[in-house]
Amino acid sequence: MLFSDSLPQLWLSYGVLSLIVLVTGYLAVRWIPLLPRLILVGVVAGGLWAVAPFSLPLLQQGEAYSGLAPAIVVMAVGVIQHDGGQVAGAMPLLLVGAALGAALGLGAWRLLRRRHDDTGSGSGHGRKKGRPTGAAARAPGKRGDAHGKADGRREPVVN
Repeated sequence: MLFSDSLPQLWLSYGVLSLIVLVTGYLAVRWIPLLPRLILVGVVAGGLWAVAPFSLPLLQQGEAYSGLAPAIVVMAVGVIQHDGGQVAGAMPLLLVGAALGAALGLGAWRLLRRRHDDTGSGSGHGRKKGRPTGAAARAPGKRGDAHGKADGRREPVVN
């Protein structure tokens, strides 16, 4: 056994599975622009990783087991058991976690945008100014020798 207690194993399993959910979810929504994608993944991560207290009655009269669990699990169990107290306790923590995740997603977007702006001034994407790229570099007759090459290179010709 990896641990003497099963709770650390349970939290480790939950953490690994939630990371798998986040990575596959991020890859599934690649068609969404970066800002909404990061905010969406942040909301899901905040919902998955928010923690809420819970209490479950034991078989002995008047005794209960209390602990911490993911807020989404506490809320789901509260809804299934029709326990409004657990739902009322877990819902605000779940919403706070989702809001914090959205804020972290927005922060990550700002950091990525700032890093992108620092490396290349806007549309240059990190390339040096003044040197044509793409179709502008391959267009014949723009500059250079008779073959359209600015640095004297010649394309191979197949006869």
